[in-house]
Amino acid sequence: MTAHQTSGVNERGTYRGLIEKGKTGGIDYIKNLGVNAVELLPSQEFANIEIPFKDSLNGKFNHWNPYERNHWGYMTAAFFAPESYYSENVRELEWNEWSGKSTGPASDGIVKAVTDFKDMIKAFHKEGIAVIMDVVYNHISEYEIGNLKEIDKEYYFRLEKDGSFIAQSGCGNDFKTERPMARRMILESVLYWMKEYHVDGFRFDLGKLIDWETLELIIYEAKKLNPNVIFVCEPWGGGYDPAGFSVRGWGAWNDQIRNGIKGENPFNGHGWIFGKWYGNNNPRRIKSYVNGTLTKDTLGLFQKPEHSVNYLESHDGYTLGDFIRLGLGDIKKDQVIKDVDKFVKLTPEQIRLNKLAALFLFTSRGITMIHSGQEFARSKVIPFDIPIDDPHRGMIDHNSYEKDNATNYINYKHADINKELLGYYKGLIELRKTYGIFRNAGYSNVTFKDFKDKPFALHYSIYDADEFNVICNANPKSSLTIVLTPGEWEILVDENSAGVIPIKTVSDTVVIPPSSGMVLKKK
Repeated sequence: MTAHQTSGVNERGTYRGLIEKGKTGGIDYIKNLGVNAVELLPSQEFANIEIPFKDSLNGKFNHWNPYERNHWGYMTAAFFAPESYYSENVRELEWNEWSGKSTGPASDGIVKAVTDFKDMIKAFHKEGIAVIMDVVYNHISEYEIGNLKEIDKEYYFRLEKDGSFIAQSGCGNDFKTERPMARRMILESVLYWMKEYHVDGFRFDLGKLIDWETLELIIYEAKKLNPNVIFVCEPWGGGYDPAGFSVRGWGAWNDQIRNGIKGENPFNGHGWIFGKWYGNNNPRRIKSYVNGTLTKDTLGLFQKPEHSVNYLESHDGYTLGDFIRLGLGDIKKDQVIKDVDKFVKLTPEQIRLNKLAALFLFTSRGITMIHSGQEFARSKVIPFDIPIDDPHRGMIDHNSYEKDNATNYINYKHADINKELLGYYKGLIELRKTYGIFRNAGYSNVTFKDFKDKPFALHYSIYDADEFNVICNANPKSSLTIVLTPGEWEILVDENSAGVIPIKTVSDTVVIPPSSGMVLKKK
């Protein structure tokens, strides 16, 4: 959020930099966007550098990561400590160099990273923004020596018959969460971050690798401290069971809405916004997503809408902007991009699909999650001139956990280049926050209109004290004409702009252009 120079932040890439006021990037940008919660990628102390390239350590050989980095934080080394690297000004660590040595003790004797982390959360809370931590309890860092593996390998880890580590996580060293002391360690870690740092919630990485008894105990004890604590997870890893999490009060990432609306991959797995059906998706499923993907309609996963974390992009995979660029064939997977500023500028067709996806996302029931930079169609391009032996230099990256800041940072110049889409996201966020019906509508308060010959058309009315019409046309080739019910209707969202100030008033019919949508409010 602050590593790039366009953020204007002095202490770039740090907890303190994230909350610097009066800057282009960081907390002011987040507040101006209108979001009310941030989810931090793992910030418990983690192994942020890996074995030197083409070298080995403790029996492991690095033949695949020339960056020697683990950028996202999914190699937790200490469950109770904030990552000290984020208390140092932005730079790249050299291998075998201590992270945190320059942070030193604060003047009051508390380790600087601890103070910085607490100050960061206080600053977000002051702005009315909750802080959710992404936590990794399903496996331990592969690169730690002198940790739980050496204390008692057989007790703390799931092992094969030959004594080797089970790695359903794909990251090695799967944690044996069902062991009483392992369970206690996870529980006390969660409660510690709530008590000591006032964290508002948690997103559990690969939640299905954690046993049910541990998960039930965590949410039970945490709600004693804060009845409104947020718990969401990836409902996969060693299985897949979003419904199992929901019956236990947990939210989960809704990959069904992700794949149904966007698609599974940009090459041969296009979704609804492209005017295609991915997998088993159809008009009935699209309607289910609108209502929160609930079990009551026999297609869903969740007991309550607030258990569904609706998203189209996360740190994993292609950004939504890049997915659309690739999906439309405007760029090839292996094409080298040298002028990134020119490349990120959205074409008219690209911006239509980005807006349609956002409109569907922000008008559906559930928790709305966007990835940082999604609001301006962020692109992750590996710089073509980096001095790293990477065969994919200059290409779009889809899994940048092992890359460095140059691939992962937010470039605020690109937010300005695509300010039309940024403004559209701001308007949709304002709409959702202003009218609670888009968050809280009951199942019976949503009435769908059926289309026999237009499978990619979506039209429903939603009402409480106010009545709204949401209309989406995912057909990329033809417009959609809708006859409105009698009365005057204010258009709040169309293919150009979004917000709560009426664009114009209509009373008879509206025409929805291809790959676009509209929200109308009864006057």
